[in-house]
Amino acid sequence: MGKKIVILNGSPRKKGNTSALVKSFTEGAESAGNTVTEFFLSGMDIHGCKGCFGGHSSREYPCVQKDDMAQIYPAVRESDVVVLATPLYYWNMSGQIRTAIDRLFALEEGDGNLLRGHDRSSALLMAAEGNGFDDVLLYYDHLMEHLRWKNLGHVLAGGNGDVGDIEGKPELKQAYELGRSIK
Repeated sequence: MGKKIVILNGSPRKKGNTSALVKSFTEGAESAGNTVTEFFLSGMDIHGCKGCFGGHSSREYPCVQKDDMAQIYPAVRESDVVVLATPLYYWNMSGQIRTAIDRLFALEEGDGNLLRGHDRSSALLMAAEGNGFDDVLLYYDHLMEHLRWKNLGHVLAGGNGDVGDIEGKPELKQAYELGRSIK
């Protein structure tokens, strides 16, 4: 039986280089019998966390804010794997994905932590104009440690500033193989 994979795509470009990595990863994951649900965050109405600590993990809608996170919460709750896909912006993840990650905190609040642990895994897909991934990898490693999720690996595709620059590059095959390795 395949895994349930959720992809949080933090790219602002639906047909950009990060989305090309997501497409390759998805093809590989689905070829291995997994189910993939992608959320293109830039097209969603997701507000920043208010830091109110008013969330409650066991509620159908765990956050006090009512926006498009309502689609993401149940998918993450039921997932085996959460893939973070983002371009590199100022040595970190995009604002779109960082906002969604911050809002997932609501699944940690209340009487039952539904985010940390639960035998979940994660992978990181990134495209960038440059190759300065050290800071974002440090953040990602700390996030995986906090969430107690297994790190399945990452594909870091530097040298991709313009849309389409990634075409024909080995990182697309790496993303496919990473997706296909999930069983």
